[in-house]
Amino acid sequence: MAKQITVTKEGLKNLQDELNERKGALRAKIKEDIRIARGFGDLSENSEYDEARDAQAKNERRILELEEMLKNTVVIDDSEANSNRVTLGKSIKVRNEQNGAELEYHLVGPTETDPFQHRISDQSPIGAALVGALEGDTVIAETPKGQIKFTVLEIVKTAQGR
Repeated sequence: MAKQITVTKEGLKNLQDELNERKGALRAKIKEDIRIARGFGDLSENSEYDEARDAQAKNERRILELEEMLKNTVVIDDSEANSNRVTLGKSIKVRNEQNGAELEYHLVGPTETDPFQHRISDQSPIGAALVGALEGDTVIAETPKGQIKFTVLEIVKTAQGR
């Protein structure tokens, strides 16, 4: 049995949108690129044709990955989640107790992470430590650089609501 993947509603929509784009417009573009490259002549020495075929193979692999992910996706409905606890789909304002820095994270599924947007996975060291915490709780995250102690300052239902 394949591993279940937890995502937010937004994450599910992003996966579905990517799949539709790859099956539709991108597949058609690659098909056209292959057709044009064939017109350049000898396929054995045709780099454009090789590149287009590589792009086709990568696209088809990603389509299969996305279809498999979507079969095993569990959508976390944040409206049903206990609003007092840190759960998937919520924004959490925390204080790093080692240096006093205040940070805000948005807890998402593993396919939705974006460290530049402070979107962390519930399976990451910090995300896993925060899951289930209440405002005021102090948690310890076991990271590759050692333990980091965080105090949960605020839990917000969704980042989109901010």
